[in-house]
Amino acid sequence: MRWLVAMGWLLGACALQAACDRDRTERDYQLQREELVRESMERRDIRSQGVLAAMRKVPRHLFVPLAARGAAYADRPLEIGHGQTISQPYIVAYMTQAVAPKPQDRCLEIGTGSGYQAAVLAEVCNRVFSIEYIPELADTAKRNLKAAGYAPDRVVVFTGDGYRGWPEEAPFEVIVVTAAPGRVPQPLLDQLAVGGRLVIPVGPQDDAQWLELWRRVKAGDGPGALVSDRLTAVRFVPFLGDGIRGK
Repeated sequence: MRWLVAMGWLLGACALQAACDRDRTERDYQLQREELVRESMERRDIRSQGVLAAMRKVPRHLFVPLAARGAAYADRPLEIGHGQTISQPYIVAYMTQAVAPKPQDRCLEIGTGSGYQAAVLAEVCNRVFSIEYIPELADTAKRNLKAAGYAPDRVVVFTGDGYRGWPEEAPFEVIVVTAAPGRVPQPLLDQLAVGGRLVIPVGPQDDAQWLELWRRVKAGDGPGALVSDRLTAVRFVPFLGDGIRGK
C-alpha cells in the first residue's frame, strides 16, 4: 500500500513538473515574441495596433519544424521543406499592415506554406481562405493551424493552383500572396472586391523583386479600375502553379 501511495505521489509530482515546464516554455516563447515585436517591428515602421497584437499572439514556434524552434522568433525566414520558407516576421507584419485588414474582411492567401501568415490574418480579418500548391505543405499547415487553435471556421486551407484564386468564394477585401510570380495573376485582380487591397511580390527569382500593393477603385477592368504602388524590394520563393506557366 505504501508503495502504491509513493508511486501515486511520484506520478503526480512528475505531471505537475511537466505542466510547470510547459508553462515556463510558453512564457519564454511569449517573452521572445514581445522582444521580436518591440525590436523588429515597433522600432521600424509597423504602426497598426491590430497587426502588432496579432504578431504578439500568434505562436510562430508552432509553424516551424521542430528542429528550428530555437530560431522561431529570430527575424528571418526559415526553411519548412519542399524548397519553401516561412517568411521573416517583419515582412509578414509589413504585408499584413499594407492591406489594412478590417474585422469584417474576408481574406484570400495564396501560398499557405506552414500556415503562419494565415494565422496572423485570422487575427485581423473575419475569415481566411488559403491555397497551397504543394499537398504535403497543405496537410502540414492544417495540422499547425489546428494545434494553434485556428479552426476551419477561421482559416480554411485548400490544395490547388493559387494562380486561379478561389472564384467560388470571391470577392475578397484582402488578398495576400506569399510567393513571387513574374506578373500579377489576372484572376486575383478579378477576385478583388471594390475597395479591396492585394499585396504581392513580383519579379523573377534571379532578379529584382518588388512588393506591390494593388487596390480596386471600381468594378470592371476599364481604365482606373485598379491602382498600384511599389512598396519595397523583397526576395520571395517563386510562385508555383500551372496557371502561371500558361497551362
